[in-house]
Amino acid sequence: MPIEAQQLEIRIGARQLLKPTDFHVTKGDKIGLVGRNGAGKTTLTRVITGDLLPSGGKVRVTGKLGYLPQSTHAADPNQSALDRVMSARDIASIISRIRKAEKEMTDPDPKVMEKAMRRYDKAMQDFETAGGYAAQSEAIKMGESLGLSQDVLKQTLGTLSGGQRRRIELARILFSDADTLILDEPTNHLDADSIEWLRGYLKNFEGGFLVISHSTELLDEVVNKVWHLDAQLAQIDMYSMGWKAYLHQRVVDEERRRREREVAEKKAERLMKQGIRLHAKATKAVAAQNMMRRAERLLEGTQEAQRAEKVADIRFPEPAPCGRTPIMAKDISKAYGSNIVFAGINLAIDKGSRVVILGYNGAGKTTTLRILAGEETPDTGEVVYGHGAKIGYFAQEHDTVDDSLTVLGNLQHVAPELNDTQARSILGSFLFSGDDALKPAGVLSGGEKTRLALATLVTSRANVLLLDEPTNNLDPASRDEILKAIAKYEGAIVLVTHDEGAVEALNPERVLLMPDGDEDLWNDDYLDLVAEE
Repeated sequence: MPIEAQQLEIRIGARQLLKPTDFHVTKGDKIGLVGRNGAGKTTLTRVITGDLLPSGGKVRVTGKLGYLPQSTHAADPNQSALDRVMSARDIASIISRIRKAEKEMTDPDPKVMEKAMRRYDKAMQDFETAGGYAAQSEAIKMGESLGLSQDVLKQTLGTLSGGQRRRIELARILFSDADTLILDEPTNHLDADSIEWLRGYLKNFEGGFLVISHSTELLDEVVNKVWHLDAQLAQIDMYSMGWKAYLHQRVVDEERRRREREVAEKKAERLMKQGIRLHAKATKAVAAQNMMRRAERLLEGTQEAQRAEKVADIRFPEPAPCGRTPIMAKDISKAYGSNIVFAGINLAIDKGSRVVILGYNGAGKTTTLRILAGEETPDTGEVVYGHGAKIGYFAQEHDTVDDSLTVLGNLQHVAPELNDTQARSILGSFLFSGDDALKPAGVLSGGEKTRLALATLVTSRANVLLLDEPTNNLDPASRDEILKAIAKYEGAIVLVTHDEGAVEALNPERVLLMPDGDEDLWNDDYLDLVAEE
């Protein structure tokens, strides 16, 4: 079996995420791993891949495993996008030799140059023998299927947007010829055409895969099994059926659990009453104790009916007073090397205004937000902050979260005026209670980091929110909460998103079209571009 777990147990601090469990993933298993944010889905995948050690038991992986994590920061920023994709196969070492020889061929020392040329010729011969040109053509085709043009594939990773890097990592994993795939939120940053292509790819994939996704459309089309990670019971409920059948069976199972619990509680109550009556008689003490133990075993033998899962109380701050125009971008431009991302952008963010930025991946949407937030400097032009401007920035790659600090430490870093009790109160409303507040931020899932980043905004009194894909990685209930928060917020919002629901909640007044920087009044015809861009 490609993946086999025996008595696998996972704990984070004092919290048990998974009781000792056996499971396996075999060829043809197309499994959707679901559960609320913070249940431990990402942690489970990291244990399976060996990134984290289990608290007990073991995992055995045979064959080649392809793993798409949520983070895209691991790769060398100076590596070309195409080389990154191709590095997933055995020709990676040959490509490394080619790039090293190319660099040394520019050495002014003739002897060094001559040796480098000989090594280059040999590496290119090995590349051709290993089928490198066919593999390169396949990698380019894979990239294009995910919305990555050949021009983008030629660029270095450090010049690409977060969405483009995410697509590169997905292309790399799918190109890897892995026997088994583990994909953590693979549809993040994909446009509608790329998602449709990915659905087709996964439906036709002959190996096994485990996919974490909040896209019910993807799960409905591609999975033949569903594993529900129950955060309350620290167990995996395994369903050998498709998505719609699973949803129906979950309702049936919860109703059965509820009835079993009711019957057990009634029986236990009768036994307890009898035990109490018998206990009053000294001669019946042993019988009374036995009866009470039977009552306790009855309750222990039934699973507790599923309680309503807690949902983060996501809210945005009361905006501080400010002048008429808290942010104004004047003729800003940005380039990475020879790649001009955009030029001559002008944008005024008035008090309480609502603006959505649209454009294809790599058009400069995230870069524009980073410049407005003061996280990046424009090559030309300037950003002017008006009287009383307070900026709250939510980064799509969670750049504002410090992985070296705890959850509590992150909040106290941005709001040092809060005492421990106040900080914990805010974190509690975002579902970080008890020991969860002391977890290192580096071990959080994407959904948990999203909640932490949002929690830091609450203390800011920001009157302008710059939100970059704020609904990514959130379960449906948490997503609904953030949409309500967007709709209710009284300050200005500049939003970048592929989520049509987020745009509808924003109810924008204006749209900025990147990379040209054309500004227009919002109309619903633009809604069709949101998921496609």
